[in-house]
Amino acid sequence: MEPSDNLSRQTCAAWDQLRRPIWIFDAVALRGVYANPAALALWGAESLQELLARDFAAISQTVKARTDRLTKATADGSEVSERWTFYPNGLPVTVQATISTYHLADSTPVLLFEASPVDAEPEERRALEALRHTSSLISLFGDDGLPLFANPAAFAAYGRGDLPFESRFAAIENGQALVARALAGEATTLLSEVDTLKGRRWHHLDARPGLDPVTGKTTVLLNERDVTETVEAQAAQAAAEHKAAEAEARQAFLTEMSHELRTPLNAVLGFSELLSRSELNPEQSEQADRIQQGGHRLLSVVNEMIRVSEGAELAATSEASPAVVNLPVPDRVPRVLYVDDSEANRRLIVTVLRSQGFDCETENDGQQGLEAVRTGDWDLILMDIQMPVMDGVAASRAIRALRDFRSRVPIVAVTANTLVAQLETYVAAGINDWIEKPVDIGLLIEKSLGWATSGWRESVPDVAGTRELR
Repeated sequence: MEPSDNLSRQTCAAWDQLRRPIWIFDAVALRGVYANPAALALWGAESLQELLARDFAAISQTVKARTDRLTKATADGSEVSERWTFYPNGLPVTVQATISTYHLADSTPVLLFEASPVDAEPEERRALEALRHTSSLISLFGDDGLPLFANPAAFAAYGRGDLPFESRFAAIENGQALVARALAGEATTLLSEVDTLKGRRWHHLDARPGLDPVTGKTTVLLNERDVTETVEAQAAQAAAEHKAAEAEARQAFLTEMSHELRTPLNAVLGFSELLSRSELNPEQSEQADRIQQGGHRLLSVVNEMIRVSEGAELAATSEASPAVVNLPVPDRVPRVLYVDDSEANRRLIVTVLRSQGFDCETENDGQQGLEAVRTGDWDLILMDIQMPVMDGVAASRAIRALRDFRSRVPIVAVTANTLVAQLETYVAAGINDWIEKPVDIGLLIEKSLGWATSGWRESVPDVAGTRELR
């Protein structure tokens, strides 16, 4: 063989006389450097020039990782002995190769292969190829915890394996426990964080006892899968579910607190205001004013607690409500249906509206309110939200689903539940406006008159005289 400029003629002449296949491969440049006649026959090449002209740049990532491992493992002068299967001209050839680092004349390090053909069984060849090309990380450790073997996937993850088994683990005690169980004869699985060349990753590990086919000593066979993406996705999902549960619990708490505090305050402030407007002696008038002041102070505290808990200003203002068509003077008595499960609230609203000339009737829950709308003729519905049997949102949806003019009657929510998300639910259910409890009597009268006389009937087709139905 004609040696290259980087190889000694004397060395090449000596190798050329050997029956053992010997070749040199540059793992960095991915090119052949030399092969003796026995290696040319092994590779199915007619000449050295033909072999060196072959393009090795397209080798698989597995083979590239394997040659990288060998380069690092033999850099200190060590030798590595392992089986290789080649495919010259498409046919598999298995050899037992001894690999070492050889330095060319210009000091370039290359891999020197010295091979002996192996008559391996087909199943053995296939098993070896599967082991080398699988994405699973396969490692073999001795009973001292030091590595004996790593397939290309394991080498790509951890690099040169000269550290004890447990050093891979973020929590060393996990590795110690895993190897101890395997050496005791127990097959064990574990999900653990490990330190790889890519950083800290989550691996699912399967460790089980075995025997070293070379020495016969007890070994630990480790099979690993990188499940980082799955673990992180599950953690993100769990965090999202926890956050959603917290938000739901907070919403339920705010709803309950708002209802339980504002509902009784509605009666306190409403009736004290009615009292203050009646004919009282000076002492009684002062007492009614004190009730009013205390109630408003308590209401301010409740509102602030809810605002802070919600984390944003509530949109329960008339500016956030749909515009009310303007307070004309009605030429008839407006008919108002008020639906609320609180007797005190019903008495208050009825008292206020009747004092202003409204015809106001009441029902105790959403189901009764719906029946009253189906059978009656109303100019306005005032609807509480949190009620038994059927709540105000469900009742409003059912009213909007009616197939006659009654589906168009304005609905104003009168409720203590005025968080932003709740108000959006009301609008989606067909509720036109809302009044916050405790009720501001002036605002109640203003909105009731505005919606009851808004002219909504003019948009209803005049079928069988429904516009005139009174």
